[in-house]
Parts: sequence; C-alpha cells; structure tokens
Amino acid sequence: MEQSPGFVTHRGMVCRLKKELYDLKQSPRAWFGRFSAVIIKFGLVRSGVDHTVFYRHCQQGTIWLLVYVDDIVITGSDDQGISNLKLFLQHNFNTKDLGQLKYFLGIEVAKSHTGVCISQRKFVLDLLFETGLLGCKPMENPKDPNVKLFPNQGELVSDPSKYRRLVGKLNYLTITRPDISYAMSVVNQFLESPRTQHWNAVIRILRYLKGSPGHGLLYQNHGHMKIQGYTDADWAGSVYD
Repeated sequence: MEQSPGFVTHRGMVCRLKKELYDLKQSPRAWFGRFSAVIIKFGLVRSGVDHTVFYRHCQQGTIWLLVYVDDIVITGSDDQGISNLKLFLQHNFNTKDLGQLKYFLGIEVAKSHTGVCISQRKFVLDLLFETGLLGCKPMENPKDPNVKLFPNQGELVSDPSKYRRLVGKLNYLTITRPDISYAMSVVNQFLESPRTQHWNAVIRILRYLKGSPGHGLLYQNHGHMKIQGYTDADWAGSVYD
C-alpha cells in the first residue's frame, strides 16, 4: 500500500486501515468473510467440499449459490426463496440481477424445452487462435490409438511452460468435453519433462476440437435426480507403469 500523492506523514507514523480496498492482499478474504456471514444469516449453509458453494434444503425446495470473486450464480427449486435471497443480497451488497445465466467463467449456458446445454465454444476458439490452429485441418479423434507415449521419448520441447499452460487450459475444457478426458489423462503425465511427441499429442487434441468447437453437455429432465455419464476410458493401456 502506498500513500496518496500529495499526502505526507510525519516520520515514525503509520497508516491505519479503516476500509478494505481493491488491490490489497487482505481485501478478498475480508470481503468473502463478510459475504459468508451474511449468506449464513439468511439461512444457507456453506459446503464442506467447496467453500464457495452455499445451499439450503427445506420443504419448499432447494437453493444453491455459487460465488466467484464478485460474480454470483443462484439456482434451485425454491422459487420464492430465490426471490427473497436476491432481495436480501441487494439490500446488503447492492447487487444487480442480470437474469438467466448465459455465460460464466468461460462456460456458455443455453436453456431450451429439451433441457440445459453447457459448452465452451468461445473458449475452444480462443485456444485455437492462441496456438495458430484456427485454420487447421480437423482430426476425427483426440488420440491416435496406434501411438504410445513414453516419458523419455524424443527431444525436450524448447519451452516446457508453454506445454503446461496449454494442458492446464485443456484440463478446464473437460468440464463440458468429457470426450477428451482420456487423451488429457495421457498428456498430463508428462508435465515435468514434456517432449516433442507429447506436444504433438496435445496439438492433435486441439485439431480434434477444431471439428466440434460447439459440442457440450445437455442436461435433460428425466424425472429423477440421477445424472448418468459415459466417456471413453482405457484402464489398461499403459505399457510402462
């Protein structure tokens, strides 16, 4: 923290912080602490698995609240409770209701009569643009089944941090693209010392995404609370461990 321009204190004196400000290390923690106290006062409980998730179960239904920095997502089956929660937040934090969720943390949300679809189309296109593969030829699958990758195979890549950043971004993409989960589990094994063959495997995943950037997950109402998912997996394909 630096003093404001033109403000000079006497030697030996210190500044006393009266209000948390942006850009201070303690401000996010202080804001979230106050937010949590207010939400708990309303009747929500903080999740023990993820402290950014709050929920409430009652006879009227359920309420789920997710907070990320200063963005909040609210959902559930208790419509009246959600309306009361919005008014409560507006009174305590001067929040603004932006309506139905459409875009959050790179995830696009589309609601229709068939259900709720989530995808990361813009996220994929940004990755392709960043890596110069926006005009590349698409691949039909994310991993070549005839190619086996090994830890010390080939030459080291010139910039390992670039490999790690790209793999990290692709890991985030598996939220809506479980079809690349197995391929990602393979390239994730070589973060410490990536080789050219490993880099080519990551590029193949991107070329596969080029053919279907808008694919995602569709959540349909089947009259039950269970979610069933299926994705390709290879539990015995590793030949070196």
